[in-house]
Amino acid sequence: MTFKLMKLASQSQLSSWLPSIHPQVWIFAIGRFLSEVGTGCTLFYAPIFFVNQLGLSATSVGVALGSASISGVVGRIAGGSLADSGYWGRRRTLLLATAISAIASLVLATTNNFTSLVIGSLISGLGIGFYWPAAEAVVADASQIDNRRETFAIARLADNLGLAIGIVLAGFLIAIIGSYRWLFFIDAISFLVFFGVVYVGIIETEQQQIKESEKTEHFASWMAVLSDRRFLVYIAVNIFFTIYISQIHSTLPLYFKNFVLVESTATGFTETTISGLFAWHLVFAIVCQLPVTSILKRCSHTLALTVSAIFWAIGFGLIWVSGTATSHHLVWVILALGVFAVAIVSYTPSSASLVTDLAPENQRGVYFSINALCWAVGSFIGHPLGGWALDQPQIITNGYWLGFILSVAIAVVILQYLNRILAD
Repeated sequence: MTFKLMKLASQSQLSSWLPSIHPQVWIFAIGRFLSEVGTGCTLFYAPIFFVNQLGLSATSVGVALGSASISGVVGRIAGGSLADSGYWGRRRTLLLATAISAIASLVLATTNNFTSLVIGSLISGLGIGFYWPAAEAVVADASQIDNRRETFAIARLADNLGLAIGIVLAGFLIAIIGSYRWLFFIDAISFLVFFGVVYVGIIETEQQQIKESEKTEHFASWMAVLSDRRFLVYIAVNIFFTIYISQIHSTLPLYFKNFVLVESTATGFTETTISGLFAWHLVFAIVCQLPVTSILKRCSHTLALTVSAIFWAIGFGLIWVSGTATSHHLVWVILALGVFAVAIVSYTPSSASLVTDLAPENQRGVYFSINALCWAVGSFIGHPLGGWALDQPQIITNGYWLGFILSVAIAVVILQYLNRILAD
C-alpha cells in the first residue's frame, strides 16, 4: 500500500512537471535533440581544433567565430519576418535554416585557414539566424499561459540532452581516430536529419494561420516592436546573459585546455577530460531543468532571471578559483560547470516565456527575431573578447572572470528596473 501511494505521488509530481504539452512540441523536440547531437560534436571542440591543430591564434579564432554574428543579424531579421509571413511561415523558415546550417558544417569540415573559417562561420551564422525566431515561435504558438515555461523547458531539455550525447560521442571519436574534421561531417548529417523531421512532422501552427488576416505590414511590425519600452529593457539585460553563455561555448574549452593545469602533469586537461566536464555540465542541466522550472514558476520572470544572474556570478568566481588555486583544479571546474548549468536552466524558459508574454500572437516571429539578435550580439562581443583574454598573460586571463562578476551587478540593476515597469 505504501509503495502504491509513493508511486502515485511520484506520478503526480511528474505530471506537475510535464503538463499537457502539444504533440507538435514533442516532434519538434525530437528533431532538436537529433540536431544537437551533431552540434555537441563540434561546439566545444571547434576552438581547440582551430587553435591547437590549425595553428590559428585564439584571438583570430574568436574573431572568426564572432563573425557568425554579422550574418546572424541578417538571418535573424529576415527569419523573423519570414516566420510571421503567411506565405512563408515558421515551417519553411526552419527548412531553410537547417539546409544552410548543413552547408556551413561541410565548409567548416574542410577549413584549413582563417579565410575559410570566416566563410564557414558566416554561413553558419546565417543558418542560426534563420532558425531561432521560427523555432521559438513554433514552441510559443503551441504553448498555453499555464504551461508556457514547461513547454520551453521541454525544448531546452531536448537541446541539452542532444548536446551531452554529442560531446561524449566527440570525445570517444577523437580518442579513436584522432581527427576533429569528422565531427563537422557528423554535424552536417544531423542538420539534414533535422530537415527531414521538420519536413515530415511539423505543420504550420494554428495561430499563424488564424492571425494572418490581422497581420500588420512588416515595417510597421518592426517599428511597433522597437517602440515597446518594456521589451527593449529586457533586450538590454538579455545581452549580458548571451555574452555569458558565449564564454561556455568558446572560451572555457580552450581555457581548460591551455590554462587550468593538472597538478600531476603541469599541463591542461586532455580532450577526454574536457569532454567529460561538458558532458557533466549538460547532464546536470538535464537533471535540473524540470525541477528548477517548476520551482521558479512561482516567481516572476524578472525574479527568475535575477536568480540566474546570481548563479552566473558564482560560477565565474569558481572559474577564477580553478585557474588560481594551487590544487584540486578539477573539483573547482566541476563545481563551476554545475553552477553554470543551474544558471542556464533558470534563464532559458523564463526568458522565452517573457518574450511570449510581451509579444502579440501575430508578431511573435519579429519579437523572437530581436530576442535572437541578442545572441548574435552576445557572440559578437563574447567570442573575440574571450579570445583576446586567452592571448594575454596569465594574470589578465584569470582576472577576466572577475570582470564578469562585476557585470552581473549591472544586469541585476536592469532587472529590478524591468520588474518595476512590468508592474506599471
